[in-house]
Amino acid sequence: MVLRPRRPARLAVMPAAAGTACGAPPGPVLRPSPPASADRGRERISGVPDLPASPSDDRGASPDDPGAPSALRTATVSADVDAGGVEEITDPDDPRIGDYRALTDVELRTRWEPPHGLFIAEGELVLRRALRAGYRPRSFLVDRKRVDQLAGVATGGAPVYAASPAVLERATGFHVHRGVLASFHRRELPTPTEVLAGARRVAVLEDVNNHTNLGAIFRGAAALGVDGVLLSPSCADPLYRRSVRVSMGEVFAVPYARLEPWPGGLELVRAAGFTVLALTPAADALPIQRLPPAQRARAALLLGAEGPGLSRSALTAADARVAIPMRRGVDSLNVAAAAAVAFWELGRDDPV
Repeated sequence: MVLRPRRPARLAVMPAAAGTACGAPPGPVLRPSPPASADRGRERISGVPDLPASPSDDRGASPDDPGAPSALRTATVSADVDAGGVEEITDPDDPRIGDYRALTDVELRTRWEPPHGLFIAEGELVLRRALRAGYRPRSFLVDRKRVDQLAGVATGGAPVYAASPAVLERATGFHVHRGVLASFHRRELPTPTEVLAGARRVAVLEDVNNHTNLGAIFRGAAALGVDGVLLSPSCADPLYRRSVRVSMGEVFAVPYARLEPWPGGLELVRAAGFTVLALTPAADALPIQRLPPAQRARAALLLGAEGPGLSRSALTAADARVAIPMRRGVDSLNVAAAAAVAFWELGRDDPV
């Protein structure tokens, strides 16, 4: 495997103007690295790489999809990391790794990644699960001593960059101890109707904006028989790096959609044949293990944010209130832990 050092172009860092698309605070503007394509090296006169293609492109096409562009399918088969062609990065400001800039700035990244149609996967296991789920890579960035972790990875023609730990840390803002990062194209989200169509059991989240909790909920949903997740408009982004990492890539396995308007959209859930169950520590809530079979059959479990819990309007919109009985004076569990307990309870009679 050969590292090909190239003289890096300098990234033009421009001050952010008010009202920019990403809503970034004053300071350096993030610029995504050029998408992998035949004209990947083309740059604007200012020296800043072009923005990603519009949502109307083939973003998210699976290489295994017979309808995928032939160039993508061919690249996936032939452009293996084992074949070499890894490019060395020596400058943390190299525009080729613009997708990975300032990864620790949560506000900036969460306001910037979705509009630009990308997300970051961290760690070999997670990126392999993203590839298996059919997400199309934009690029890979690895510790130069860990390039072998990508052995056998079909890159789909996306460039593979390698750098020293010091360069990685200066570019991303943190020590990349897992040694592997990848940038992927997002896919268009399904509609709530599509998520509900083939589901037997779903989770509905209100204002869950902690990325760690969100990732843990998705991991529990994948493990414990939940077929889909619906998010209120104010929920965090499931594809933010921390959510993806905490979910161990299981966020790719569970379909999800944004449910609007809120909480009026719960009528759509009810109309699809689900019983909306609000999980709450309220004294008048029914212990979840006492739910009758009719309310278990197609359950939509409604979960609120850590601390405030469900809003009054969401509680009012539910068909029933359920609780996990507590002992020793504990009033409630962390929302991700409570979700896992409730998911297991609702599916305890499922065939295994």
